[in-house]
Amino acid sequence: MRKLVYYVGASLDGYIAGPGGEFDFLPVSEQITAWICDRYPETVPTHVRPALGIEDAPNKTFDTVVMGRGSYEPGLAAGVKSPFAHLRQFVVSTTIPDAEDPPVTIVRADPLGVVRSLKEEEGQYIWLCGGGTLAGELLPEIDELIIKRYPVVAGAGIPMIRGNFEPTLFTPTATESLDDGASITWLKRNT
Repeated sequence: MRKLVYYVGASLDGYIAGPGGEFDFLPVSEQITAWICDRYPETVPTHVRPALGIEDAPNKTFDTVVMGRGSYEPGLAAGVKSPFAHLRQFVVSTTIPDAEDPPVTIVRADPLGVVRSLKEEEGQYIWLCGGGTLAGELLPEIDELIIKRYPVVAGAGIPMIRGNFEPTLFTPTATESLDDGASITWLKRNT
C-alpha cells in the first residue's frame, strides 16, 4: 500500500503561508534549493526544472501529488495550468472550474475517499503538497511528515495543519540541518 506523505515547508512557528497566502517570506537559499533538487526533484514545478538543470530528473519518491486550491492557484494565476506535469495531479477544490489541462484532476468532494483509493494503487508515494486546511482534512490518512523548517518566525498566517482538535502522534525518524539555518525532519505516524 502506498503512503500519503505531507512534505511541506514551514516557518519556525509552523506557518506555511502568510495571512494572504504569501510564501515569499520563507528564506529559500541556494543550499535548500540544491537539497530539494537532489532529494525530492519531483517536488520542483515542471516549468522551473529546466532552469535548475533537473528537467529529466526521475521521480525518486512521489508519482502523485494532491494539493488544495491555495497551493494550485498561484501557478494558475501565472498561466501554469499543470504545475507538476511529471506527476499525477489532484487539486481539491469546490470553487476552481474544471481543469483546462487534462492531466489535472479536480476533486470536488470526498478527498479522504480519493486518497484512500490512491493509496491502494501500485506506485510510489503520494505527496500532499498543501495546504493547511486540506492537511487537516486528510490527517487520518497522513502516514509520514517531511517538514522543511525555515529560520524565520511568521507570527500569523496559514498553519501547517488546520482542523479539528485531533491529537495525532508522530515519531521523528531523522533530522538534517543545513548551514543556511534550515532543517528537515522526517516523522512517521504512530500505529
